Amino acid sequence: MKDKIFEVLQRIGRSFMLPIAILPVAGLLLGLGSSFTNETTIATYHLGGILGNGTILHALLVIMNKVGSAVFDNLPLLFAVGVAIGMAKKEKEVAALSAVIAFFVMNISINAMLNINGKILEDGSIAKNVLEGTIASVCGINTLQMGVFGGIIVGLGVAALHNRFHKIILPNALSFFAGSRFVPIISTITYMFVGIILYYIWPVVQNGIYALGGLVTGSGYLGTLIFGVVKRALIPFGLHHVFYMPFWQTAVGGTADVAGHMIQGGQNIFFAQLADSAHISHFSADATRYFSGEFIFMIFGLPGAALAMYRTAKPEKKKQVGGLLFSAALTSMLTGITEPIEFSFLFVAPILFAAQVVLAGAAYMIAHILNIAVGLTFSGGFLDLFLFGILQGNDKTSWLRIIPVGIIYFILYYVIFSFLIKKLNLKTPGREDDTQEVKLYTKADVNAKRSAKGDDGNISSEDTLSEMITRGLGGKNNIDSVDCCATRLRCTVASANLVDDVLLKSTGASGVIHKGNGVQIIYGPNVTVIKSNLEEYLETAPDIIYTNDNESCSEPDDATQSQEIKGSVVKTVIVSSPITGVAADLSTAPDEAFADRMMGDGAVVTPTDAIVKAPEDGEVAFVFDTKHAIGFTTDSGLSLLIHVGIDTVKLDGKGFEVFVENGQQVKKGDPLMKLDIDYLQEHAPSIVSPVLCTELEDNQKVRLLREGEIKSGEELFAVDFYEE
Repeated sequence: MKDKIFEVLQRIGRSFMLPIAILPVAGLLLGLGSSFTNETTIATYHLGGILGNGTILHALLVIMNKVGSAVFDNLPLLFAVGVAIGMAKKEKEVAALSAVIAFFVMNISINAMLNINGKILEDGSIAKNVLEGTIASVCGINTLQMGVFGGIIVGLGVAALHNRFHKIILPNALSFFAGSRFVPIISTITYMFVGIILYYIWPVVQNGIYALGGLVTGSGYLGTLIFGVVKRALIPFGLHHVFYMPFWQTAVGGTADVAGHMIQGGQNIFFAQLADSAHISHFSADATRYFSGEFIFMIFGLPGAALAMYRTAKPEKKKQVGGLLFSAALTSMLTGITEPIEFSFLFVAPILFAAQVVLAGAAYMIAHILNIAVGLTFSGGFLDLFLFGILQGNDKTSWLRIIPVGIIYFILYYVIFSFLIKKLNLKTPGREDDTQEVKLYTKADVNAKRSAKGDDGNISSEDTLSEMITRGLGGKNNIDSVDCCATRLRCTVASANLVDDVLLKSTGASGVIHKGNGVQIIYGPNVTVIKSNLEEYLETAPDIIYTNDNESCSEPDDATQSQEIKGSVVKTVIVSSPITGVAADLSTAPDEAFADRMMGDGAVVTPTDAIVKAPEDGEVAFVFDTKHAIGFTTDSGLSLLIHVGIDTVKLDGKGFEVFVENGQQVKKGDPLMKLDIDYLQEHAPSIVSPVLCTELEDNQKVRLLREGEIKSGEELFAVDFYEE
């Protein structure tokens, strides 16, 4: 249950990013338009000749200002559409259209209820007994002031309706309205009633939001500290968007009267004041408390951490790591994108990330205390500082105070990180073992490490796993096809040079094989689930190509090779041959994955008889869809794979007749399948058939017992159990 909630929250957080992504552009337009049409700015810098009233540039800047304001004024609608698209699983364009319709229907319904109950008068004015700020104009409709919450309510609800009904089948007489056409219909009906219900419910919710906003605001600097700590702590989980968005966009983050309008949310208040900057003496630090502190640690603090990692790196690796850390620090300073640095903390030394969380949280509080009021659109880098701090002037923003605090933060980060790295011998970039590559990790790397295997050793968190596989294969645009056999994911890529073996292995793969533009990733019997999830993920994955700078891509994975086990044998389990034919060592298999024992250890048998029989008493774990492979669990507890031929998955079941099904109990010698040997010899690359023990423990080792001619039921190999 907890994992399900976490997954849903992550999806919601990701869906917020679609409408939020427009804010940097809107903020840029608003920032430039407002800054260079400000009479004080024009007079100070003597720009009247090119930016004064009547000039072409002045007209353009006024338009830019209006366009930027339009985005912020219509955020509820943008959130409705963006969240619906983000949460819909299929046919996202239908979800988007339905969200637009539902948004207008809901607000019109609320408007009708306000009219019916005398809250809005016949001439369209608001009744005098209505509390100021509770009714607002949304897309020209007087409705309850819900801010982006209204859009989110629509987006989540429409997405749920869409996912439930987009494949609905109706009676023949109504079949035209079936499927995706039904979604806008049910959305319209549903949100008509949602609007009616919200008329009664939202005022209560509204009072609760105002109370929560008052509590946050009333907690003063301590509240700002707590906000900053929580926001940074949630970043590894991808839930920070869910947390901070209400503070930025709703009354939880405070309310303010700007130019005669009641504005809700810290970011909205700042940009409303920016648009009316001519009448604002100093922007509200109570509004910007939720982001002004970011400039302190993103421009100054984290570069100090980068310097500490560089100075503590091994001498022979300083040159290599220096370029990586410089690039990461510059990215943080200019854009506020901290992922390359922050996630390296989390990946190799969580204690450094803990220090970052505390220091960053304190930066929010310090900025609030110092009355620093610099806004931002996306993150606290120099670009936003320049637009919304420097250009607006120190009198309005107090941006100059960031510099001395930032210098102190640079020193603090450098000293604290240097001390912890040396004291605890942390493996930060440049201090890795000689066998490890020098790299900065990303959020995707962290998710892969965390999600590749669950506590029980099974693959989990399929969406994240699919994302990592996609990145490892060079991105969606580099993947031409996806298929699988019994144990391996088979992909064709446009450019093999973009494939990152290290990243693919971090997803839980036991090996990666390259054959021209073909890539085979060894996962084991659960590969069918992985393939299905990957195909679904690729339908909506971003059209990105990821470059691969890994130079050791084709090196063999030593972990897959047989290793000598010391100690005495305490138990031996014999596995008989399921096939009559010619037995040989597994290393002779004409396939790299089998020969290198990437999928397990055992032997190969070249069939001379058509019947494949159960090697021991046990249970059929699975029969692959293409019938060429059978998973088998013996009563002694061994997991076996009988894989008939090489690349026989491509035969799509031809040449095989299977007699058993998943979960069936069988006895040794019972027929499992019948082979058309002549057909297989003609159409398959080889009929050499691996018989593998796929889940060997560290204290188990396979020992070949028979080479040459062998009959089904005769001893093929032994599994020796060594004392642990």
